[in-house]
Amino acid sequence: MSVSSSGMITPILRAELDKIVTLPLIWLTLIGTFVFNLVLAAAFTSAGLQGAAGTQSILNLGLASMGYLQAGFIILGILVTCSEYTGGQIRTTLTTIPWRGFQLSTKHLALAIVTIPMAFIIAASGVLYAFIMLRDTALVIEIDAIIKTLVGATGYLTLTTLLSAAIGALLRRTTPALVVLLGHYFIVGPLLRDFLPSIKNYFPDTAGNYMYMPPSSNEINILTPMQGTGISMLWTLIFITVAIVFYRKRDA
Repeated sequence: MSVSSSGMITPILRAELDKIVTLPLIWLTLIGTFVFNLVLAAAFTSAGLQGAAGTQSILNLGLASMGYLQAGFIILGILVTCSEYTGGQIRTTLTTIPWRGFQLSTKHLALAIVTIPMAFIIAASGVLYAFIMLRDTALVIEIDAIIKTLVGATGYLTLTTLLSAAIGALLRRTTPALVVLLGHYFIVGPLLRDFLPSIKNYFPDTAGNYMYMPPSSNEINILTPMQGTGISMLWTLIFITVAIVFYRKRDA
């Protein structure tokens, strides 16, 4: 039976969506990330009240928490793929859907469907908070600039989530996946950027920053938003492809 039939895509996608939205840890992660983001937005905005606020500063302050916010989406991606290995659920999944590559691809699609609106809402909440608090001193804000920035931030968080899900599928255990990804994004990555400045823009987290935040005036070797998006997408696709290859070959 061919898995390419459109009649098979819908029920498999529905099943993957159902698994994601009915997992309590997913909603706890998203709610916790939302609250954490507002707390950080309040802290950064409070500091910003001490200085002049313009269009760019509102966006900067509203998205200043992105470096920490990404941790919640890393956890989200890992939970989606690693949770199947808890209690042997993966065997039931593969018995029902034996086409492994198709099933894992559909899981990533379902994860993207869930992540995109949540990433947009969470990212926008910080910008909205900064705007409300700084509206009396802010310049007129171009809606196009806000939308463009939020779309970039949403794209970055979504790609980070999908990449994390792929790493989770490769490692198959939550704790090792968390150690690897959080260790890279918060420890190894920053160190590599300091020691290897000539290639730092090719790391997924650094390239992703250009998707939503303009470079500083004294920065050299910068990327455009499209270049940052392309590099981030390439990293994500590579890891998803590798995850699918191993997923098809290994025992459950």
